[in-house]
Amino acid sequence: MRQQLNKMESTVAVKGSEIEAAKPKEQHEKNKIDSPSPNNSKLETIHQAAQLSKINNGDQQKRVYKIVLTGGPCGGKTTGQSRMCTFFENLGWKVFRVPETATVLLGGGIKFSDLTEKEAYKFQENLIRTMIQIENTYFELGKSSKRNCLIICDRGVMDASAYISRKKWERMLASNNWNPIEMRDNRYNQILHLVSAANGAEEFYSTEEHACRSECVDVARELDYKSAAAWVGHPYFDVIDNSTNFETKMNRMIESVCQKVGIDIGDRLQATSRKLKYLVASLPTDSNFPPFQDFDVEHHYLQSSGPKVQARLRKRGQNNHWSYIHTIRRPDVHGQSRIEVKTQLTQRDYINLLAQRDDAHFTIYKKRRCFLVNNQYFQLDIYKEPSHPRCKGLILLETYSSLSGDALKNCLPKFLDIVKEVTGDPLYSMFNLSLKEDWSITKKFCHSLQ
Repeated sequence: MRQQLNKMESTVAVKGSEIEAAKPKEQHEKNKIDSPSPNNSKLETIHQAAQLSKINNGDQQKRVYKIVLTGGPCGGKTTGQSRMCTFFENLGWKVFRVPETATVLLGGGIKFSDLTEKEAYKFQENLIRTMIQIENTYFELGKSSKRNCLIICDRGVMDASAYISRKKWERMLASNNWNPIEMRDNRYNQILHLVSAANGAEEFYSTEEHACRSECVDVARELDYKSAAAWVGHPYFDVIDNSTNFETKMNRMIESVCQKVGIDIGDRLQATSRKLKYLVASLPTDSNFPPFQDFDVEHHYLQSSGPKVQARLRKRGQNNHWSYIHTIRRPDVHGQSRIEVKTQLTQRDYINLLAQRDDAHFTIYKKRRCFLVNNQYFQLDIYKEPSHPRCKGLILLETYSSLSGDALKNCLPKFLDIVKEVTGDPLYSMFNLSLKEDWSITKKFCHSLQ
């Protein structure tokens, strides 16, 4: 494996299906997508082509960006909502704040300790149904808004899984025809987990100002971990820990959203978090990992509008349920070393955009494993065949972190044999790895986006 590695070095808003939809209806919709109706008008066809052209060329369109603020008790969600709202409203965005459904219901006098096991199960099931309806109301308003719209959800549907056993959760999913890809990946654009003060800032943990909060530090710490585990697998999941003071924590939260949306924040927020990439020698057995989620991933590079612009499609899923993302990656803009604009797609738009694949690139196939270690979210990409020989046996670990030095080293997974950091190394760029031509002769090799 190491010899192979040495040799290599030397050379916007998704329109998902309704979560409650029955399987026959899902299959019917899929058939409609796979076999477009011949009765579509010419005008509609032209309109679709124009929309796809805008997406592929990175043109600015109205955005509807849906985020979830989650975390254990006393993590800063209430303050975070307020700060996020003010920041984006000052940018001219319309902001909607979706209230926490559990707080609304529990504020009516419900106490879990008074519920039977059957009542608690039905309460959680109805809580999710209520949450979906409340969120859908705001999502529809976002679609009709004439301005860019940020929708902040105080917790999301997957948070309910933190308060119920895995067996009951799976039974609830099956009985309601719900699946995690729709509920977690396709429903929201980004998840922000604000770590509880009970985990790293214990002196600031308090339950006095929250009528529905009574957890001690140990219970709060456990709930914090469970709420984070509920979202493991979302492609854009950011953990905002307590490694800095509270003001900086709030700035890191806002900065994370700005990075994902592709907003130039200039010097309004100090850049803290950066993407890190590591080369891993081999894949350990599953038993060495903490709880994880595995996904099948396909990447297709598209023809782009310029030599320094990279456009790609990603198909990602589990158990034949998929999410689709279109990414435009641009060179240095206003001092930022990389700008990435990501847009969620429908299956129909994804299929149409595949016609613009760049024949100079192989399709990249991966197994992506997502997990949490030391309050840090990691993605392990295991490259699969068919692929270029340079990708054979390749395993790369990615994370976002503001840490450095020993603090960063100590948070990395100890059970992985990490060879070295390869952040920014063009030899490990997916764009270059997918090139069909030999690196020594191709003119398409990307040395840097800057």
